Amino acid sequence: MSSYTVDIWSYSDQAFASDNLIGYEVEAVDGGIGKIDEASNDVGASFVVVDTGPWIFGKKVVLPAGVISRVDAVDEKVFVNRTKEQIKNSPEYDADTYRDEAYRSELGAYYGAGGAGWQV
Repeated sequence: MSSYTVDIWSYSDQAFASDNLIGYEVEAVDGGIGKIDEASNDVGASFVVVDTGPWIFGKKVVLPAGVISRVDAVDEKVFVNRTKEQIKNSPEYDADTYRDEAYRSELGAYYGAGGAGWQV
């Protein structure tokens, strides 16, 4: 795994990893996208699964922990530094394969440096 892939799978602030983020609303830079359905705190492999509800027809998306810019524990909101369009165009979630290395590599390449979902 290249370094950008590892970085994208780590929380930018380790305090986020200690919070139970399930149920928190998720805000992209341009608006809400849904609620966290699942959260992983695995070292170098952390992510959240977001249930987008009606926004993209009830689909789920996986966001690597590195895209989380801020957590507001009082209002139970997670802020990500990606646009709704970038999130919508990410590799498709599949309940059977979203934990597989091949999917994680594809997602890491999409959100990581140089990928279509990259944003500083």
